Amino acid sequence: MSVRVDVPPGMVHGDVDEGYGPVADAFRRNFAERDEVGAACAVYRHGRKVVDLWGGYRDGGRGLPWEADTVVVMYSTTKGVASLAVALAHARGLFGWDTPVADYWPEFAWRGKERITVRQLLAHQAGLPVLDVGLTVADLADPDLVAAALALQRPLWEPGTRHGYHAITLGWYESELLRRTDPLRRSLGRFFADEIARPLGLDFCIGVTDDEVLRRRATIHGGRTGLQMLLHLRDFGPRTLAAMLKPGSATRLSVSNPPELTSDTALNTPELLRVEIPAGNGIGRPSAVAAAYDAALTGALGLTPATLEALVRPAEVPAGGDEDVLLKVPARFSLGYLKPTPAVPFGSASDTAFGTPGSGGSFGLADPDTGIGYCYAPNRLGFGLLDEREIAVRQALFHDVLGERPQAARH
Repeated sequence: MSVRVDVPPGMVHGDVDEGYGPVADAFRRNFAERDEVGAACAVYRHGRKVVDLWGGYRDGGRGLPWEADTVVVMYSTTKGVASLAVALAHARGLFGWDTPVADYWPEFAWRGKERITVRQLLAHQAGLPVLDVGLTVADLADPDLVAAALALQRPLWEPGTRHGYHAITLGWYESELLRRTDPLRRSLGRFFADEIARPLGLDFCIGVTDDEVLRRRATIHGGRTGLQMLLHLRDFGPRTLAAMLKPGSATRLSVSNPPELTSDTALNTPELLRVEIPAGNGIGRPSAVAAAYDAALTGALGLTPATLEALVRPAEVPAGGDEDVLLKVPARFSLGYLKPTPAVPFGSASDTAFGTPGSGGSFGLADPDTGIGYCYAPNRLGFGLLDEREIAVRQALFHDVLGERPQAARH
């Protein structure tokens, strides 16, 4: 449902530390100037929360205000949270980055996948963005069934030679890797809940098990039609949009299994929130995501220096170059994360930042140089691979407050 509402200034709440006023100003302007409906933003620095903002409506159609404890679906921002669980498992010695996945999961070797390493899989280089076996939402509750479907998949390109965004499948592959290496055989959602969310007190989950979370959730306002997307051609880029709209393209198929996922508001349904889609259906408070990234940097998460250094290190570009086969734009991926490029700058100029943006406007990241853990998440879905509302807030933080580089590419 597409919605436009007027948000009075008095509906923006929260606090910022001294010196972070420009972030609050940018957050407010999103409601006044950029048609924001509801959103929240949080920033941690060196273990301390310095920005905690929320405002607008968690349901614009019904006029329900966004509260301090409102949770929101974050689409692919979930990938970064999920990959923190993978990083923690690596830090505990459960697997190695450069070991073939099949060493831990023998069936993965089927159909030409025997040499794919964990690093290649997490860098979207495995050629596995599409799943040929059709799944239902109910199937997603059976990890053995999902694992069999994943194992049967044949790569779309020679692994390691190119990369293409594994929009949905990445999280399921990560989850099965965890199930095969965790002594308790936990799924990614359960591992995250037990080892990260509960110890750190984070209000975020992948696979809802408590209906109280559903009662606090923000309604996703979308309704993005093909025509509306064409009107935002500049935001998407013509080649990206053409690939997304073309029936039968790998880009389209990568977000069409189960078929319910083709609707941009599908994640309003409890059924899709109760199953685990670690690449896209995480739900929680943006402050929890910012805190999780902060914990990765401060040591509270439990990453070893070697594991953290691997996340900070520049991405290894595949032999075929950095153009994404599916998104048709240059990109750099490493260990489950997007890394900064001249086209998509984020964090400080050192390019040590790591994070993931989500469809519609969310973004969570860690920036080691400044000690920042950051997340912004709205409930009105925007257009494009990145969103002007989020960029405006991130620009205020990194450029205006911290004196770092601009957060948008110059054209």
